[in-house]
Amino acid sequence: MRSLPRLTLTVALVLSLGLAACSTAPSTDAGFVSGDGSITILNPDQRLLAPNATGVDLDGAPLELADFAGQVVVLNVWASWCAPCRAEAGALEEVAVQFAGQGVQFLGLNTRDSNAAAQAFIRNYGVTYPSFVDTDGRIQLLFNDSLPPQAIPSTIVIDQQGRVAARALGVVTAPTLRAMIEPLLVESGTPDG
Repeated sequence: MRSLPRLTLTVALVLSLGLAACSTAPSTDAGFVSGDGSITILNPDQRLLAPNATGVDLDGAPLELADFAGQVVVLNVWASWCAPCRAEAGALEEVAVQFAGQGVQFLGLNTRDSNAAAQAFIRNYGVTYPSFVDTDGRIQLLFNDSLPPQAIPSTIVIDQQGRVAARALGVVTAPTLRAMIEPLLVESGTPDG
């Protein structure tokens, strides 16, 4: 498509301006590294296949990334004890609801957390999408060859071909999430939300 490079440049510019206006400093409380707000968006020819993460959700039911093949997948790494995760929970849920039924699936990746605390977080913030249990970080490590989630929170966006297309380190906003998702829907010809 002729307009794809222009769209990618426009999205990159919008994201850059947004990051400049509201950058956050890394935090090291609770023994973790908070993201610096950086966003990486890869051109289609730079993308690597996402690993097929498998595990269970917070209710103990099987959960597998491959079950969402053909959709854009937004994978958010979070923990109940992470203050930035609490700050972004509403934006993630808002955009998940906005894109429901449009070929976009949100998934959480709950890490270094107890199941009871994670369940309370889900209830308190009204999160409706499933989350992998990744107590030991095993699933996070699967992404080391592409765009690893190097902070809590981190958000990885996987395109409809199953390739890692983008990553945000730190808190994401609803406009930032939309800007990461919509170009992927345009790539495939799916109308955006």
